[in-house]
Amino acid sequence: MTKISSFEKVIQQYDAIFFDAFGVLKNYNGLIEGVAETIYKLHNDQKQIFILTNDSSRSPFELAKRYQQQGIALITEENMISSGMLAREYLQLKIKKGTIAYLGTKNSAHYVENLGLPTLPISEVQPENFSDISALVLLDEEGFNWESDLSKSINLLRHTNIPVVVANTDRTYPVSNNQINIAIGGIANMLEDIVGKRFIRFGKPDVPLFIYAYEKLSTIKSIPKDKILMVGDTLHTDILGGNKFGIHTALVLSGNTLPDQHHFLINSSGIIPDYVCHSVAL
Repeated sequence: MTKISSFEKVIQQYDAIFFDAFGVLKNYNGLIEGVAETIYKLHNDQKQIFILTNDSSRSPFELAKRYQQQGIALITEENMISSGMLAREYLQLKIKKGTIAYLGTKNSAHYVENLGLPTLPISEVQPENFSDISALVLLDEEGFNWESDLSKSINLLRHTNIPVVVANTDRTYPVSNNQINIAIGGIANMLEDIVGKRFIRFGKPDVPLFIYAYEKLSTIKSIPKDKILMVGDTLHTDILGGNKFGIHTALVLSGNTLPDQHHFLINSSGIIPDYVCHSVAL
């Protein structure tokens, strides 16, 4: 049986905390109870805070603004590390010409705009112009017509040899206590299977997101990896990613992993967090 630890006691051992967002700090109802108090205590104790999220539906500025509107004024875009930032970095380095097509909302297009290349939502890409497209970026599960735009994406990939960048590896996200919706990572898996091509993914559990956060942390303060804690609600993304990067991990039971399932899921997956806590509330 996995022992439940006090989050307040756990964080005393660390100088930097990497938080997942959904299921840890917030859910479909807003901030999870006790989150604001925890963030302010960490700040007062001079601990460094980063929020590592696979959410590429909004820019870091807009993601931080949501926390500010809900009462955590000290969370700024400097605290946000989104997988969309890595996708943008890849495109900046690799794609030098042509048009970048994307699936997602106008807000999510922040990550592909301002790269010096024309961008188009997949709905505006015409079959006769497929050869003009240099990359397809999957940003968000909303903002497009599932039937026509997914079919167009499939045909684009059948007729061209271009990289497909997945800016959010999450397959699902919760919309209530017992229901989930498909996320863009799940759509990417489906498209990848249909067209028989491998996509380029950014986000947890892959290590680059943790490297990006660690490098940014290092510009602020030199903190050894054994003094960094990754806090997440999902074994296969947050905890596995933290384990692979070599930092300590804490699984909280306020999101995807339900309190009555965590023993079974840890045992069956072999993904073992260093701590299990009810939530980040102190």
